[in-house]
Amino acid sequence: MTNETKTCQNCRGSFIIEPGDFDFYKKIDVPPPTWCPECRTIRRLLWLNSRSLFKRPCQAPGHSEVLVAKYHPNAKRVVYDKEYWWSDKWDPTTFGCEYDFSRPFLEQFNQLLEQVPVRDLNTVNSVNCDYCQSAVESKDCYMCVGGYRSERCFYSDTPVACKDCFDSYMVIGCDSVYEGFQCNRSFNVNFCSFCDDCIDSTFLFDCRNCSNCFGCVSLRNKSYYIFNKPFTKEEYQVAVGDLTVGSYRSLEGLKNRFEEFKLKFPRKFAFVTKTENVTGDVIENARNCFHCFEIKSGAENCKYLVTGGFDIKDSYDVVAGGAKSESLYEALGVGPNCQNVLFSSRIQESFDIRYSAECYTNAHLFGCVSLRNKKYCVLNKQYSKEEYDALIPRIIEHMNAMPYVDSMGREYRYGEFFPPELSPFAFNQSDAQEFFDYSKGEAERRGYRWGEEPARGSHEGEAKAISVPDNISDVPDSILDGIIECSHAGQCGERCSGIFRLVPQELAFYRKKNLPLPRLCPSCRMFERLKKKNPIKLWHRTCQCEGAHSSGGIYQNTGVHHHGEGKCENEFETSYSPNRKEVVYCEECYQAEVV
Repeated sequence: MTNETKTCQNCRGSFIIEPGDFDFYKKIDVPPPTWCPECRTIRRLLWLNSRSLFKRPCQAPGHSEVLVAKYHPNAKRVVYDKEYWWSDKWDPTTFGCEYDFSRPFLEQFNQLLEQVPVRDLNTVNSVNCDYCQSAVESKDCYMCVGGYRSERCFYSDTPVACKDCFDSYMVIGCDSVYEGFQCNRSFNVNFCSFCDDCIDSTFLFDCRNCSNCFGCVSLRNKSYYIFNKPFTKEEYQVAVGDLTVGSYRSLEGLKNRFEEFKLKFPRKFAFVTKTENVTGDVIENARNCFHCFEIKSGAENCKYLVTGGFDIKDSYDVVAGGAKSESLYEALGVGPNCQNVLFSSRIQESFDIRYSAECYTNAHLFGCVSLRNKKYCVLNKQYSKEEYDALIPRIIEHMNAMPYVDSMGREYRYGEFFPPELSPFAFNQSDAQEFFDYSKGEAERRGYRWGEEPARGSHEGEAKAISVPDNISDVPDSILDGIIECSHAGQCGERCSGIFRLVPQELAFYRKKNLPLPRLCPSCRMFERLKKKNPIKLWHRTCQCEGAHSSGGIYQNTGVHHHGEGKCENEFETSYSPNRKEVVYCEECYQAEVV
């Protein structure tokens, strides 16, 4: 086979399907995609809402309490509280229906989606995590997403095996962390990004096994450094004491200084470690993986993955999936221990699942919703193995002969993921907005629904908004009784709440860490963190090392480089676009400069 160029059914741009891709599609018996990789990613992300929470009544029989749920009150979903949903007090198969060969399959599936109850939030085996979008085996967490076996984590995304981590993103095995970003096994660190095994440090970027460091970049196995300069222990303690982090004004100045300092150093083209034959960014312990991003703890023979890993194998086009799963395609929120899951959302411990959602511990499902411990079901109706095996080929043939056609005229035959217009989440209330910053007009032009923004917080009728002291040492306990106005005042387009309150655990954390109170609401703080992420795109570039220095003379090399005094000719795929300010080096040149 050779490369084949296709025209995307969605954006009308061209994209390439390579011979290895055809081998994968043949292996799982699906047709090649008609949407380009980027449009496919957006389409999946539109079915994922990790952060927007709404109040709506519980619709379980005999219930009337108000739930905090991921579904907008206007979303056409029946929502049960998670305890009732997991119970045996109701049976999802009672909603089962006969397949109608006079109507498109996805039309029938959407009808089932609107009828079968779903959970309010995705918390499992967790205690006191009622305001977490998703938490598994966690305790005392608040406003977190993707928490796993974590305790006392607040306003964080994917804290795994962590304790006391606040306002952090993708932190694993960490304790006492504030504003951590992609950090592993670190203790008592603040404002650190892409750091592993660091202790008692503030403002670090790309550091390993460092302790008592402040404002440092690309250090290895160092202690008592300030802005990459060594100090004695006594000198360090005096100098750090003069950097008044407890003051908001001082902290903002240090943030700006550190951001400028980071640009003076080259960075590796991608954060990839222990990998073989991979492209993408933030990939750990993987081989033969292409165009993948934020992949942790192992992946093999995969392509177009965004967030996941944990020993995933032989899978394409997955968002938030993995954990010893394999042969996944066009899926999101899948794992652990899944095989052959195609065109589906939130599937666990299951085998041979197609076009299904919110199903757990099943096998051989097609077009099912909220089933548990079932086999051989279509549209939630039970069949015998023989009946199921005879029906599925007929349904696939029917999907190809009578495709679903959305409002934009896009056709969905067998092999396409769910249409955006059937998602319960609007573009600006889904995870798509976090990766693709489209305006309302641009989103709607592309056929993505734009939801009404929730009313911005108002303190009318409440206590007057409190003036926040500059230094944490001057903050009174009474601040817990008042409200704080977000500095963005709802003008940022980042789901700003306008006002926010502190909770007691939060205030205690800031005091313990000697950190000033935030001036942004939790939503705006989250979007500030997300700006640290590179886009899930790749550009073909050449190393910017020119021998004695980087291009433009921004950085003067200190190490011996493999290419000598001339320009390095190494090429690579990177998520740093050519118009970025960062100096980007290849692996060899970067390693020559790390100290």
